[in-house]
Amino acid sequence: MEQNIGFAHYWAQGDAVSHSVAYLLLIMSIASWYYILSKAWAAWRIRRGSNALERFWQAPTLADATAAMQRLDSEQIYTPMAERAAEAADIGTRQQGTPSLNAATDPGELITRTLRREINRVSARLERGLTLLASVGSTAPFVGLFGTVWGIYHALVAVSASGTVQIDKVAGPVGEALIMTALGLLVAIPAVLAYNAFTRINRVVLAELDGFAHDLHAYLTTGERVGGVRR
Repeated sequence: MEQNIGFAHYWAQGDAVSHSVAYLLLIMSIASWYYILSKAWAAWRIRRGSNALERFWQAPTLADATAAMQRLDSEQIYTPMAERAAEAADIGTRQQGTPSLNAATDPGELITRTLRREINRVSARLERGLTLLASVGSTAPFVGLFGTVWGIYHALVAVSASGTVQIDKVAGPVGEALIMTALGLLVAIPAVLAYNAFTRINRVVLAELDGFAHDLHAYLTTGERVGGVRR
């Protein structure tokens, strides 16, 4: 008799283990797509405000530059660095002669420490979710393969119990079990592609941030801008 082969039939014939594998793949897919969409939106907003650096250096004063950058930097990538570095330079000037660690630190070193801390903050923010995408991309195919192996095992057990081996009796359950492998690949491929894309985007953003930190340090310590904005 003709069998209705498909995921619904496989689901009806599956046990707790196969259902758990399917739910796990579903959770992995939802989590990866959440980070894919949220990070894609953030990356688009960052690139849209990429001219914030040029606007910063075109402003007449540091306060005006920070205000101009604030309006364009919707993801708050560059603005906090400028604000914290300016505060560090002001603290280093005001606390000269007072008994504190900041006062005992060279103003240039204080600004450098602040800039480094802001770069680490942005780096940690940009890398958030990448570990999950990498984990999903590397493990989802094996999770789906486990579901396939488990389904084939039960199909062969059922065939063995029937006492007869017919190709139409084996092909249906085995084909249904292979659906789990396809689902694993369907979950893994977008996660891998997104991980590679976001890694490249983060590298470009961090290069721009590093160039801005270098220029900002030169401006706050010597009053001159010695470098260009990296693109």
